[in-house]
Amino acid sequence: MEIINSVALVTGAASGLGLATCKALLAAGAKVMAVDMDHERLTSEVLPLGPNVRIRTVDVADDASIQAAVAAALADFGGLHIAVNCAGILGPCKTLSKGQLFPLELWNRVIGINLTGSFNVIRHASLAMTANAPNADGERGVIVNTASGAAWQGQMGQVAYSASKAAVIGMTLPVARDLAQYGVRVVSIAPGLFETSMSASMPPKVSQNLIDNMILFPHRMGEAPEFAGLVCHIVENPYLNATTINIDGGARTGTR
Repeated sequence: MEIINSVALVTGAASGLGLATCKALLAAGAKVMAVDMDHERLTSEVLPLGPNVRIRTVDVADDASIQAAVAAALADFGGLHIAVNCAGILGPCKTLSKGQLFPLELWNRVIGINLTGSFNVIRHASLAMTANAPNADGERGVIVNTASGAAWQGQMGQVAYSASKAAVIGMTLPVARDLAQYGVRVVSIAPGLFETSMSASMPPKVSQNLIDNMILFPHRMGEAPEFAGLVCHIVENPYLNATTINIDGGARTGTR
């Protein structure tokens, strides 16, 4: 699918991978509905990107909120062709810690945003995409989800996050099968250690230890534009479907 003149919905758009994705899609000629819970950062970081972007404060786990965001994209730009799920939270906590249980409220919040929120976007976005005129391949839309290398190699304290991201990978194929008849592709990306607000919350010793012991090459964290570049390639490559792509510098537990 050509990015130029397409309309995209990007969640988690106020920072990190989502913000970089907004910038890349806009640079390639798309119109973007950028949504996030952080209205202040949407206003300061996204709104200045130009006349082809709109912002909306949204909780992806809230059904009415996402439905309204998709409706706004249709009303403002006349369609929806691309949806990119970047919204997510870590929710770090051990299953048991000093005799305390993992709070079920935190578990539900992580699953609600990372998994249920992603599926919520998928279902509303895909419905809107079915109204698009198909291109020469019969394609009407592309959905890109954000999983994580933590789905396979979750670290201590990442049980909720890892579970949610493994589930994102798990739903990629069946959703792609569900939407194939409508000409909508579904691909997930599993980033490794990237320079985002999530990684910034880690103590420097922890992040450096992960780089030293897991990443093959290049020997650094990933950069958000590298993720965004992969999003754009997925959109433009019509034969990518129903799969999860790692972008992690070859990171594996115990590789060094």
